[in-house]
Amino acid sequence: MRLSNFTYLFKEGARNVLHNKLMSLASIGVLVACLLLIGGAALFSLNVNSIVRYVEQQNEVLVYLSDNLTAAEIQGMEMSLRGTDNVLETTFVSRGQALENKKNDVGEEFAGLFDGLEEDNPLLDSYVVRIEDPSVIEQTVRRLQEIDGVYKVNAATDVAKILSGLNKTVTAAGASVVLILVAVSVVIITNTIKLTVFSRRKEINIMKYVGATDTFIRLPFLVEGVLIGLLAASLAFLMLGFGYTYLLGMVESHYLDSLVLLYNNAVDFWDIAHYMFAGFAGLGVFIGVSGSGFFVRKYLRV
Repeated sequence: MRLSNFTYLFKEGARNVLHNKLMSLASIGVLVACLLLIGGAALFSLNVNSIVRYVEQQNEVLVYLSDNLTAAEIQGMEMSLRGTDNVLETTFVSRGQALENKKNDVGEEFAGLFDGLEEDNPLLDSYVVRIEDPSVIEQTVRRLQEIDGVYKVNAATDVAKILSGLNKTVTAAGASVVLILVAVSVVIITNTIKLTVFSRRKEINIMKYVGATDTFIRLPFLVEGVLIGLLAASLAFLMLGFGYTYLLGMVESHYLDSLVLLYNNAVDFWDIAHYMFAGFAGLGVFIGVSGSGFFVRKYLRV
């Protein structure tokens, strides 16, 4: 097919969008709504995963050292801890610093309760160990306890399990919601396009009878589906981007205590904007082209 024919058919597809304003607007409106739901579900899943990952990164294990270790042995202990699998970072806390921390925790009003303990400090030197993967924290704790010079290891294994399970659940649930919404979008849009094609069945039949090829008849409808998909994707992308940014701005301006963790770890929409737009455009074009191609084929059998 010559370039002039492609140009003509492309113009015909664009003209169809303008000529069938009502059906085009209906298709675009439905697709925008579906893309907004899909994008909102994806952003929600990304933000929950971001918060869970942040909390997981704060997951720490306290490794208390035996009371009779020398300064050299304490320094050597750090190398042993860092060499343990799944250990991300270690911070030494001396018994003196631990006592000061206790005083700060109870406040000035009750800090006097610790007076006199400086000389006979009952606390132990320790290391705060940050874990890389909380899902295997129990195995990590066992390895830490086997190191010579370790007196005791305190770890919130239950919390780690909950966070790890929550992360997996949210990821699976988010993917399921997106797939369901995609399926719903396909059904709605294809039915809308079906009405468009049905209203023009006589035009298709006439073109077929005068000798037009199937490709010549189908291409304007495919172009129409592509344009509708791209228009809907662009509108949904802009609405979701600016709406999401506005919502985060509201949270920042009021800075509610209960939402501080959410805001500090929220996904920046414009950091993932190219992925989001590519997904919207790809999905919109796929639905538009699939719907047009499938239902036009029915009226080509004359």
